[in-house]
Amino acid sequence: MEVTLLYHTPDPERAVATAARLCYAPVGGRELMEGLTQEKIEHVLRTIMTSGHYSTLEHASYTFSIEGVSRALTHQLVRHRQASYNQQSQRYVKFKSEPDVVKPATVAADPELSRVFDETVDQIWHAYDRLVQAGVPAEDARYLLPNACETKIVVTMNIRELLHFFELRCCNRAQWEIRELAWKMLELVRPTAPYIFRQAGPGCVRGACPEGKMSCNNPYPKAEEY
Repeated sequence: MEVTLLYHTPDPERAVATAARLCYAPVGGRELMEGLTQEKIEHVLRTIMTSGHYSTLEHASYTFSIEGVSRALTHQLVRHRQASYNQQSQRYVKFKSEPDVVKPATVAADPELSRVFDETVDQIWHAYDRLVQAGVPAEDARYLLPNACETKIVVTMNIRELLHFFELRCCNRAQWEIRELAWKMLELVRPTAPYIFRQAGPGCVRGACPEGKMSCNNPYPKAEEY
């Protein structure tokens, strides 16, 4: 899995704080932004994060390039609707060689199961290739391809949705592949807005586990308080 932060709103914490201050200021956003010291920015952010007024967090966004993940992962990822996605198309991209696949560790750890997995993928690939060679459009031949197929996707989320994504997908109960993705994304964004993301992660880093009876009973260490 390869995750790259392609772009983000410059100085995201200043942008968020400016938007928040504007609601109560007699001057415009440009003047507010220029006059904000780091101390004032953190004061505004503290108010936002402790009061739950998260709409201002939507003014800063992040764009990621994600490669080497499975279609099983992206089927979960696009359920996060407050985001923008562009994914490699199996309709227009015709595989000319055997496509890469993501093999779960539970399968790879067992030689016999790993062999069954590989043989099945190989059979699927040869069937796909036969259909394409016979003139079947790639958009129809792709119906054979498994969730394990490697894919590439570009994702843009604002900070509010990122925090929600991290809360759900960094959790130990999240599926292993999307959990790995979530932690990689969090590692990339945290240095760009350290105050906002200092408590980002699964719900248990901020208090009691929100999963209730479904808790893993293995909480992460508590995050720094605001």
